Parts: sequence; structure tokens; C-alpha cells
Amino acid sequence: MVMLLTPGWEGNGNEPQYAQLYAYLKKEITEGRLPEKTRLPSVRKLADMLGLSTTPVEMAYQQLLAEGFITSRPRSGYYVEHLPEPEEGPVANHSAKEEIMKRPLLRDPRQYQYDFHMSRNDFSLFPYVEWRRLYNQTLRQEQQDDLFFGDPQGEPGLRKQIARYLHQYRGVSCSPEQVVVGADQFGLLSLLSLILKPQYPQIAVENPGYLLFARTFTQHGFEVRPVSLEEDGIDIEELHRSGVRLAVVSPSHQYPRGMIMPISKRLQLLDWAKAVDGYILEDDYDGEFRYHGRPIPSLQGLLPKANVIYMGSFAQVVAPALCIWYMVLPESLLDRYYALVSETLLEQSASRLHQRTLEAFMEKGLLEKHLRKMRSLYRKKHDESIRAVHEHFGDRATLYGKDAGFHLLLRVDSPYSEQEMKELAIQAKVRISPASFTWIQPPAETHKEFFLGFAGIPLEKIEPGVRALASAWLH
Repeated sequence: MVMLLTPGWEGNGNEPQYAQLYAYLKKEITEGRLPEKTRLPSVRKLADMLGLSTTPVEMAYQQLLAEGFITSRPRSGYYVEHLPEPEEGPVANHSAKEEIMKRPLLRDPRQYQYDFHMSRNDFSLFPYVEWRRLYNQTLRQEQQDDLFFGDPQGEPGLRKQIARYLHQYRGVSCSPEQVVVGADQFGLLSLLSLILKPQYPQIAVENPGYLLFARTFTQHGFEVRPVSLEEDGIDIEELHRSGVRLAVVSPSHQYPRGMIMPISKRLQLLDWAKAVDGYILEDDYDGEFRYHGRPIPSLQGLLPKANVIYMGSFAQVVAPALCIWYMVLPESLLDRYYALVSETLLEQSASRLHQRTLEAFMEKGLLEKHLRKMRSLYRKKHDESIRAVHEHFGDRATLYGKDAGFHLLLRVDSPYSEQEMKELAIQAKVRISPASFTWIQPPAETHKEFFLGFAGIPLEKIEPGVRALASAWLH
């Protein structure tokens, strides 16, 4: 049976066709008109139905894949995924692949009195005046060329600033030629997938860990192998036994558990990559934000010419809305990257205007100034969160991942189930997310653990919010 899809087009609107198609399909799925397991038309068939080229259809499908609304089955097609209720956790599965494809909580549009969002920023100190001034200087009529496509790798001036910044703040050793800029993590990971897949079809990921990596590489046809964590990071012996030559780690502040990989294990990990002639993908998602103790430098800069692909962004340092992420490729991968750019006629995905504005922002020293302010503010929120948990939970809770990042992992001794705790938190007007969805292969016994995000909540609301949680969960 051929399914007819008839989205309404805004022919005179500013929104591109792929975005309109993506929004239409997403709405049809979330409202139940395209139920679970529905097979969607192929890219070519849907393009013919709608009188489009295949490009906008492919882009819409890829965005739906990235967000988990649909799945791709080899030699079969695209199918609508199961969507849990907004406050339901993922259903437990037994195979690794099914676990990888589990969905975390859907975006919850409700407003909460106490919002412990796991990764929200505080924008109260955003330098609006300086950013607007620099953006206006970029958007001038005499600089019309800036409205055209820029360098596919990213603006040269920004890449120079990023290389300098990473060396100064994260101990990364690289040249501007090794920096690749993109609009989001998924896009950069997709590029990496195309570069690495022919020689490295399997990849190891931390378990538990950041599911975007596992899901993205799975969608690109990699065999994903979860590797357990020890108290100080990924299990090196298990990594050796896995037989893979490509691994993703977050050594400076593991997500979600927050441990820091010591120098001895980092050297073992680098030795592993050299021994198997493989690569380490280093996710340094919040490396700039350490609140107590010495800064933890990157793994990438530990040894000269290490086989490490470094990934970071300005999403947490400045704002996610800038859509500027970057990766640092080892010199051994640059030829493959340039060949891919040439073969695909790749264009830059991040706004050229935002790139030029950020370049000026960094060149004038404003980024360092802003980073100091934000680190001070988040330190106060981090410390207040710990104090409030100790005061209201006492020995009924344990905190993990302290001294860095944007969240604490809160393990609670409560008589209620995880589902009951989520419902009780909602009743108490508190947003807090369970950490269970970060497991690719859950252990036989799991604890009741939640992300206590402290960065986005106002400082004065942390203590009453924690008190409300303790009252809901412990009585």
C-alpha cells in the first residue's frame, strides 16, 4: 500500500522545504497520525510524490533519524519509532542494539517552579551589548561577500582563534588547519563516520554514556560495542578484548557519572590507540568548567601527534543558539577529510555571520572575560546544590560528578520506584530527569539516580527546590 503524505507548503515563506517537511512528519508522528511501525515511503518515492528533489526529503529523514522519531532498517526502509509518553522512561530491552535505540525523555514544554534541567545555561550574564555591536559590524553592506558561502572547514580567522583558545584553556596541540567547524555535533559526527567507516566499522562507547554518539554511529552503519566503566573511567582491559580500533571517551568529566580519568589510565588509552592503529574520539563537552582543584587538560595534548579526535563547542561556553561546534582532526586524517569535502561539494553548516562575530568576540578578549564570569556564577550554584542536598537528604543521598560541569548525579535511597519519583517530582513542581536512559546495556541492578542540573536554575531557587524534592521523595 502506498502511503500518501500531503504537507502544506509555504511557497513564499522563508523556511526551507526540508524544514517544512521535517516539521510536518514530526507532527504527524507525535499526534499519532503516523503510528508506530508505519513504513514511510522511500526517499525517491516521496520526492516524486511531492515534486521535490531527493535532497530535502533526505535531509528531513536524517533529522528525524537523529531525533529518534524514525528508524532505518537495512534493505527495508524507514519506520516510525515507538514514542513513550512525555514522562515515561525508556522501555528496558535485552539486546545491545535495542538498548542503543532507546529514547530518553521527550522534550517537556511545561514550566516548573524549580527547573533542574540537566544542561541548561544561565543567560543572565550574556554580553548582549557587545555581541550585538560586533554582529552589526559584521553585517554591513560593504561586506556583502560575507553573505555567501564561506570556507567549508570554517572561517579561517575563527579556526585560528579556536586553535589559540584550545591551547590556552584545554592544553590542545593543533594548528588552525586541523580545526573543522560545524553547526552541531551530529553533523560533525556524520562527517567523521564517512571518513572512518571504511577502515573502522566498529566503535566502542562508554556504558553508561552520551547516547548521541552511540545512536549517530549506529545510524551510519557502525557496530557499536558498549564498554563498562571503572571508578576512574573506561575499562581498558575490556576495550582491548572488544577488538575495536575506535573508541569514544569523555576523560575530563565523564558523562554522566562525572569521574576524571587519571594520567596513568590516559596513557594506557593512548597506548591502546597506537597499538591497534586506531583513534580515540575525545568528547570535551564541559572541560572549561572546573570549580575546585586544578584544571584538567585534554587527552589530545598529552602526547605529540596522538591518535585523538577532539570535539568541543561554544554551546555551553557562550550559547547553544550560536550553533558553532568544532572538532580537531589529527594530521593523519586531514587528507581523508579534504577528499570528502571535494567529493561531496560540502558547504559549511554553521552561520558565517555567527562565525565572524565569534571570531571578533574572541580576538578582543571578550570570550575569556565572559568565561571567567560564568565559571564564578556556576561555582556558586554548584556549591549551593551540594550544600542543599546534604542539608535536606542527609545520608539518604549520594552525589557523583562534583567539581565540574553543569549537573550533579544524585543517587537517592527512596521507598518509591523511579517512575513514582518522576511523578512525585512533577507534583512538587520540580523538573528533574532520571539517568537510567544513559545505559546502553543496563546492569542487573540499577540505582535510582537523577540529573540535578544546577547551571540554569536561579541561585535562590536551588535550596527550596532541593527541599521540595526531599519532601516528595523521602516521606
